[in-house]
Order: sequence, then structure tokens, then C-alpha cells
Amino acid sequence: MSRATPADLDHDLESERTHLTESREALGRMRRRAEEMYATGDRVAGDPFGAESLGRALARRIAELTDDPTAPLFFGRLDFGPADPDHGDHTYHIGRRHVVDDRGEPMVLDWRAPVSRAFYRASARDPQGVEMRRRFGWAYGAGAAQLTSFEDEHLDRGEELGTTSKILTTEIERPRVGPMRDIVATIQPDQDELVRAELDTSVCVQGAPGTGKTAVGLHRAAYLLYLHRDRLRRSGVLILGPNSAFLRYIAAVLPALGEIDVTQATLGDLFATEVTTTDTPEAETVKHDVRMATVLRRALHAGIAKPTEPIEVPDGSYRWRISVDALRRIVDDVRRSDPPYATGRERVRARVVALLQRQSEARRAESPGDAWLRRMARAKPVTGFLDAAWPAATAEGLVAGLLTDPDALARAADGVLTPDEQAAIVWAKPPRSARAVRWTAADAVLVDEAAGLIERPASFGHIVVDEAQDLSPMQARAIARRSEHAAVTLLGDLAQGTTPWAARTWQDTLAHLGKPDTAVVPLTTGFRVPAQVLTLANRLLPALDVDVPPAVSLRHDGQLTVTHTDDLTTATVTSVRDALIREGSIGVITPAAQVDQITRALSAAGIETAPADADTSALRVTVLPATIAKGLEYDHVVVVEPAAIVAAEPRGLNRLYVVLTRAVTGLAIVHTTPLPPSLT
Repeated sequence: MSRATPADLDHDLESERTHLTESREALGRMRRRAEEMYATGDRVAGDPFGAESLGRALARRIAELTDDPTAPLFFGRLDFGPADPDHGDHTYHIGRRHVVDDRGEPMVLDWRAPVSRAFYRASARDPQGVEMRRRFGWAYGAGAAQLTSFEDEHLDRGEELGTTSKILTTEIERPRVGPMRDIVATIQPDQDELVRAELDTSVCVQGAPGTGKTAVGLHRAAYLLYLHRDRLRRSGVLILGPNSAFLRYIAAVLPALGEIDVTQATLGDLFATEVTTTDTPEAETVKHDVRMATVLRRALHAGIAKPTEPIEVPDGSYRWRISVDALRRIVDDVRRSDPPYATGRERVRARVVALLQRQSEARRAESPGDAWLRRMARAKPVTGFLDAAWPAATAEGLVAGLLTDPDALARAADGVLTPDEQAAIVWAKPPRSARAVRWTAADAVLVDEAAGLIERPASFGHIVVDEAQDLSPMQARAIARRSEHAAVTLLGDLAQGTTPWAARTWQDTLAHLGKPDTAVVPLTTGFRVPAQVLTLANRLLPALDVDVPPAVSLRHDGQLTVTHTDDLTTATVTSVRDALIREGSIGVITPAAQVDQITRALSAAGIETAPADADTSALRVTVLPATIAKGLEYDHVVVVEPAAIVAAEPRGLNRLYVVLTRAVTGLAIVHTTPLPPSLT
């Protein structure tokens, strides 16, 4: 078969540019039609509720159809051969969203559509009906993405570029300033398999640095919303990140894929308790221990008591009586069924009222109405019995009661916590009133556990948890309560665990999440972090007390410099200036105590900087403490004084492993104190 001539290639490129122009025009027409429907929706809907519902749906549709000229509308093309039974002789452009012409014919297929799967999984060995796969190259700048090239793989001829594709490599290595981008153009087959896992399948991804685990989780959320939109729109999709800086970093990914109905939060954002103080390390460790769930449950159920007296309820000229034995049977039966505490209290009330109702029906030969039932439920003998046998409880009251009363804690924690552990969590000075209570972040987890014992929270349709290796058992239980009837996508790296309770195996975390049978899938091929950087970081793995395979990078274009200096500040400024010569974002990661000093030095040198949690992408240089670097990445990273980062916390070597692997092009280390032995 003859090869294409340069003239043929030029003609093809011009045709693709024409298709791009026409596709953007079609997308614009789709948005204008949605806007017109939105403007007239109140005249179409039959009632105010219908008008409001239609308005919300159309507003969402308009937002989903927003065209971002800086993002390619399509990134690939599939040409199917005549023998394919479903798509024979058809050509499809694959992009971030579905675009149709005026006749409803597809001009761009959504990357999540079933036929698009072949773009990611077809190979020379298994063409899946595809004769040719085309990838498009783009130039970015001047406010728009320009189509500049394409690259073809004739799978029917055995041609397959894989990771040697220049366009694929260029897109993966493209410098970045600002928030995280989607990876729809570069998803690899093993990543695609995770992205397209079924809705009811939980997945745990053990992903080494730079393997795209965060992107896999976000794209799985987008895929599930595409496939199960109505169901997930009702129940919701939740993305949990480790901190606000991380959430800001990933915030643009799902909207770029047309998905705006997703809740992105930290775990603390889900808790109703306002955090105003901090714990001692000893108290924090105990409060995050799974044994606290037993302590709280014991304390809550300790209030349930066996009835000791019958009750008599006046009802006009009648008096209804319920014996002690009958009341005890009610309490025992409800307790054996183990409902949430508040549900159990209402069941006891309902069964008492049912016994009163039977007596009334037997005497009056008629069934009492709803008003009578409500009156009996509020009658003083009934509420008095209920308060004695199954008293009302609040989550804040339960936790505060334990932490202010050493005797109550000792009873609930007997045989569960040691006396020293109990002493560590008891408040030294009880608050004057409920309003004066100052809660810690660990207290908030306990209050949430208590709230879950009292009433079950609403469950999300799917939860994606990033940096999951740092979940404490109690935090995992908080997520489990919100995913009781749903699957989860767990993303993390055991080597990057930095909290005192960080997981050393995934099985423990999965058990606390209520998903013990979830498969753990490793991702070890790094696409973002250069080989030189990973080789250095991998030296730390033997000292991290976790069993994870070392990452292997496909990139060999990175830079690594290590500078020993007597003037740490000057060397840092010099390293940042060197990085500014190159394209891309720069992260200066320091021990927390040195953030202000480094920021001032850079400012004095005329270099503008932004903190990690700033809502801006205008500045190239970000200065951040090592404690919040997790999940972020920068083209160039300057690490200041690794030994101080290690010394700052018990799992400091794990923190240093995180810090070193934030670089996706160049890593510069500046230090005065000798480097940790594991690195050298």
C-alpha cells in the first residue's frame, strides 16, 4: 500500500482544521439553543415547580456546553474498517464532550462513549475493528489551542506507537502553570480499565508518584456520571482531598470535562463541628484509634435502662396500663435489632403507643385517629418512661460528656483504653457550658462517629478518596457511613503516608471502610516525574516500612541538582532564578518554620510568589510548607533543607519522599545540614 505524500498530509491537516472549526460552530449552536430554551422555559412548563426544575436543568446544560478555546475540542480519531459489525467504514473524532450537527449527527464523540473505548485500548495485537488511530498535536497560546499536527497508527498493518508517540509524550510532558489538567488525551490502557470500572465495583489504586492516580479517580467520577447520570445526580458524587490547596489544584478538571454536579471537599468539610483548637499528639493519636468507636458505642448504650415500673396513661374517662414485663420486652426487642440509637428510641415509643391503641380499640370497638396517636406519643407517662429507658442523646453531648467526666470515660473505656490513654484525652479544664466547648479536628471525627451511631447519614452514590493512605481508622469509618450503599475509589501511595496513623497495608483501611474484598491495583509506571527524580526518591523506600513496588519513569528528560551551601537563603533564590529561565510552574518547598523567611528573600530579590492556597495561577512561583505539598505538582521544585523536613515529624522520611516527587521536570535540592543518610 502506498504511503501518504507531503501534499496528502497537508490536505489531511487542513481538513482536520476545517472539522475543528465546524465542530466549534456546532457546539456554539447547541449552547445557543439551550439558552433560548432557558429564556422561554417559564412559558413551556406547566407550573412553577416544573418551571424551576426545567430552569435548573437548562442552566446546567448551558454550563456543560461552555466552550473553552484553550482546550482542544477533540484529540483523536478512529477509523473503523469495513469488517466491523457495528461501526464499519465509520470515522469518529474523540473529544471531551459530545457535539452534533443540525441533523443530530455526531461531529465529536464524548471520550466516555462506548465506541471511544477503542481509542485507549485498541492495539496492533487487538485492533478492535480499528484500521487507523489518529492523535492530534496542538500548540497552546494566544488564548486558543491551535491544531498543528497529527500522528497515525495503522493498527491493521501492525503499526503501534504506544509510549513512543511524540504527540503523546509532548502532551504528557507539557509544562503547566496553574491548576491540574485533565488527561483524556493521554489515558493509558491500564488507567482506562480503572476509569471504566462498574459503578458497584470499589477500586483501590496503589499509585506511585507520577502514575496518574489522581487523574484516574477524577476521570472515573466523570465516566460514572456519564453512564449513570440520573442516579448519581440524585445521590451525588463526592471527591475527598487532603487539604484545600489540593482541592483548588484539581478543581478545574471535572468542569473541563463538562461535569459540574460534583462535591469536592476535605473530610473536615463534611463534619458539622467547628474546629477552634488543637490536641496534643498523644490525645490526637488515641482519638483517631478505632477503639474509640467501641468507647462511644458503650457510652451511648449505657443510657438504655430496663424499665422498673409500669405506666398508666389517662385518656378521658379511661386509663390504659402497660406492665413492667411488657415494657421490658419492648426495650429488649428493639435493642436486639440494633437500629441507630434515635431510630430505636422512636421504635420503642411507637410500640408503646401500639399497645395503648390495642387497649383503646378493645374497649371502644373502633380505631383511634392520627390525632389520638400523636397525643398518646406525647403523653407524660410515655415520654417519662422513654426518657428513663431510652433517653434522647446528641452527638456533641455524648462526646463532651465523655471528655469532661473521667469516671464516665473510665466506665465506657474499661478494658479498651489504658488509664494513660484515658488521661490523654480527658479535658484538663471542663468548659463552663456547651457553648464554651472548643473542639479539635480529632474531636470532630468523634462527634461524627457519635452522630452516625444516633442517626445514619445520607449515602453518596460514589466517593473518590485521594491520599487515602493517611486516613485514620475513625476517618475511614466516617467515609464508610457515607458510602454504605455505594462503591468507592480509593487512591493513594503507602510510601507517602505521613500521619501517625497512616496505613502500612491497604487491607486495614479497606476493612474500616467496609470494603474488605476490594482489589488493590498497583500503578508503577510514572508519566510525569522524571527518572532521575524517582531514582533519588526510591532510595528512601527501604526506610519507609511499607511494601510497595518502586516507581519506574518513562521520562529521561529531567534535571536534578543538589547544592550544599553555607547560605541557604541565597542558594534558594539562585535556584528559583535558574528555574524561571525555563518554562512552567515552580514550587519552593520548605520546612514550615522557614516559609516566611524564604518568601521574604524571594520578594527582596524581585521575585513575586504565591502561597499554595492562593486562588491564582498568575504567579509562577509558589512557596509552601512541606506539610501541604501532598497531591500537588510543579514543573520545577526547589526543596529547602531536607534534613529539617525529616526532623519536623515522626514520619519525616515519608514526608521527604512526598516532597521530592512533586517535580515533573526539574528538582533542585539546597541544604546546609547534611542530607539524610537514606538519600546518600
